[in-house]
Amino acid sequence: MNSRTPNSRSGRTRPPRPPRAERPPRPERPERPSREERKEATRRAIISAALTLLAERSFSALSLREVTRAANIVPAAFYRHFESMDALGLVLIDESFRALRETLRDARSGGVDPNRIIESSVEVLISSVAARPEYWRFINRERFSGMTVLRYAIRTEIRLITSELATDLARFPALSGWSTEDLNILAGLFVNAMTVNAEAIEEAPDAETLAEIKHVAVKQLRMIALAAEGWRSKP
Repeated sequence: MNSRTPNSRSGRTRPPRPPRAERPPRPERPERPSREERKEATRRAIISAALTLLAERSFSALSLREVTRAANIVPAAFYRHFESMDALGLVLIDESFRALRETLRDARSGGVDPNRIIESSVEVLISSVAARPEYWRFINRERFSGMTVLRYAIRTEIRLITSELATDLARFPALSGWSTEDLNILAGLFVNAMTVNAEAIEEAPDAETLAEIKHVAVKQLRMIALAAEGWRSKP
């Protein structure tokens, strides 16, 4: 019986095989954005493009093709997000006033120094305009634009803000006995003054002009407040 193994026949032994090198882990592929995420990104691109173009013109002078070209999409894709240019304009108004309402809400929740409420309110307004000038520019221009649908939407938003401010004013002890009508009139005076000053702030060319606008705005609001002290409201 032949007892030799295959290795012994050649007189050599096979060297041990080196251990297999471990394969490096495959890099994780970045997750593709979902369909909803892509849709929202395109919608935001359209809004951003419109706001950029509106820096130099009114909304009525804006064309759909200009907006889609700036957003880098084909015109047909626009209608997947907005029914018309009017619908886009209404969304811009909603977003602009949402930012304004958030600013006012922050001010009411502690962003305004109660010892210098008028000065602090003007400072909050200046900060808000500086943070989102494109929104304020759009509101100020379209308040008097030729598009009725946008003018009406802006007036509606201003009335809502005025109503919210009237509710806040009613919490002041000196105004607690005022009628709802008088509170809304007083709130309207404050809102109109702030809106006009916001337009001036947005257009201020330098720090010196901005300081003068702030000075005038504070005086305007103080005059309104002083006049209110002498008013005798009849519930």
